[in-house]
Amino acid sequence: MPAPRDLDPAESPLAFFGSELRHYRTKAGLTLEQLGEKINYSTSQIGAIETGKRPPRREFAKLCDEALSTDGALTRLWRLARKSPFPGWFHRWMDIEESAHLLRSWEPLLVPGLLQTADYARAIISQRPDRTLEQVEETVTARLARQEILDRAKPPLLCVVLDEGVLHRPVGDKKVMRDQLLALINAAMGPRISIQVVPIGSQALLGLTGAFVIASVSGEPDVVYVEGVGKGYVTEQQDDVATLVGWYEAIRSLALPGPASLDFISNVVEEKWT
Repeated sequence: MPAPRDLDPAESPLAFFGSELRHYRTKAGLTLEQLGEKINYSTSQIGAIETGKRPPRREFAKLCDEALSTDGALTRLWRLARKSPFPGWFHRWMDIEESAHLLRSWEPLLVPGLLQTADYARAIISQRPDRTLEQVEETVTARLARQEILDRAKPPLLCVVLDEGVLHRPVGDKKVMRDQLLALINAAMGPRISIQVVPIGSQALLGLTGAFVIASVSGEPDVVYVEGVGKGYVTEQQDDVATLVGWYEAIRSLALPGPASLDFISNVVEEKWT
């Protein structure tokens, strides 16, 4: 592990978080092993975060704040550090996503990031030729960290409409697909997540143009994130938003009801991925 002088806090938000974590840990007189025992994290996990190689999760920052008596400093820094593995154009959407009380998602190709399992996300991200194994794991961890908005005391209402093809498209091996689809069913058992499936025969042609998410934030106009090839974009132009809201409702009208959708997913698991 690099000595403290080898870590440049100005290199990135992750490096700054790691530098501050190391500062508070050494100030408290704790070794990596001792901090690990206090927060139930391994030495290697803490070391990777201290050296800016791995993004922290909110839970990690909170546990460290408590163990090191930092008065919430690391949790505040986490809001900056969590964005580091993502491209700059995605940062604004992360802020919107976190503050939204309602997220309406249409996905014709893949399970949306907020509901992906680690193995499913890893299978997708590892296909990018410009990523090293270390970068793949960093991105997987960061993607899972985004899902923490669904675990907070007041999570957003997440309404997901999936094309049936998502359930059949192989991502990873059979176990990856089975675990992912079972995770979807489990997520939809709660009161704040709904999942509906649009059967392939429904002719939902509007949805073939691509994935998008509509975010509703209290007191503000709706905002839309539109997926693109290698790069998405955020728009709050009300004409564009109104168009996509209309598309979402048109697509959703062709979807199976919630309970029937979960039965449909369960049948696909049994027939194809077991």
